[in-house]
Amino acid sequence: MVRFRLGLVINPLAGLGGSVGLKGSDGVAEHALALGAKPKAAERMMQALKVIQDYAADIEIITASGVMGEDVAKALGFQTKVVYHTPVQTAAQDTKAVVQTLLQTPLDLLLFAGGDGTARDVYSVFSEACIDDKRPVLGVPAGVKIHSGVYGITPNAAGMVVKMLLDGELVSLMSADVMDIDEAAFRQGTVRAKRFGELWVPAEPRFVQAVKMGGKEVDELVLADIAAQVIDQMEDELYIMGSGSTVAFVMAELGLDNTLLGVDVIQHKRLIAKDLTAAQLLELSEQTPTKLVITLIGGQGHLLGRGNQQLSPALIRRIGKDNIIILATKTKLKALEGRPLIVDSGDPQLDRELCGYYKVITGYRDYVMYQVANPDLQADL
Repeated sequence: MVRFRLGLVINPLAGLGGSVGLKGSDGVAEHALALGAKPKAAERMMQALKVIQDYAADIEIITASGVMGEDVAKALGFQTKVVYHTPVQTAAQDTKAVVQTLLQTPLDLLLFAGGDGTARDVYSVFSEACIDDKRPVLGVPAGVKIHSGVYGITPNAAGMVVKMLLDGELVSLMSADVMDIDEAAFRQGTVRAKRFGELWVPAEPRFVQAVKMGGKEVDELVLADIAAQVIDQMEDELYIMGSGSTVAFVMAELGLDNTLLGVDVIQHKRLIAKDLTAAQLLELSEQTPTKLVITLIGGQGHLLGRGNQQLSPALIRRIGKDNIIILATKTKLKALEGRPLIVDSGDPQLDRELCGYYKVITGYRDYVMYQVANPDLQADL
């Protein structure tokens, strides 16, 4: 007898713009595909569902046909009920329509794969339906930008939360903010985040991410010290400069133009390419030793997988763990309250390999040893 009814929604367009440097997918899906972007949302949902694959006999998945859920569910052997016919070309309206249909069915959990735009679509349906009960939802991160607090920290972590529910563990519910930004402004280097509402999610702090902290660091003296240390240790290699305000400060100290929300490359302290795609980064780094300079997202602790999907698993493997240079102010690290840094590269095996302690540059000749340790991977051991 089925004891757990899992509503499932995949936004197949989520995250398309990330690897090709478009900073999002809203309104640019066709352009992203033309640039060579590959859909990843189904793969991300599959990673989450594999965690609970052994429970397949106890779960019924209620979903949409084809790429919006059915294909993944059936591929993993789950009992699947299709309640919505997916068109050839999907749009945000289809996500809303699937959720509207699912809400007419008793569910134990609504699991969806997407980004902040998808979370907004889910929230809008709940809001329009005037649903005031604590019906739980959980997001599998598949978008370029994940500001909302309704997502697992990784696809595997989202699966771990569902597993806890299946195991009958005491999992409370908490309200979490649904956030989104203006992608047009985002592509121009401006972050305009807005809170749209809240959804109820399983309250498991190890596996469910915090809302992203916004704003630049205000302590310019600390950032100047960090930049000085990075610049002093630069050699002849290529340096891939990740997104974020801390890395941007290094570029400013070098007097170089910077793509705040993109990925640039410098060599010999000169800018040689800017706002590159995943494919361009692979090509550029093929013949030359390369290092990666990145910082964490404040409040969340993510190093990879949030706004920097240009840093593909293939690129990270080529660069190597020892050539990743992490920058952060101690204020940002303290704000994590002891939580580890997180990597969500899209390749769970690579994420496991990247776990460990790193020397984080926190000032001039000032370092902190800090752990990268995805909680979902630790719980898997």
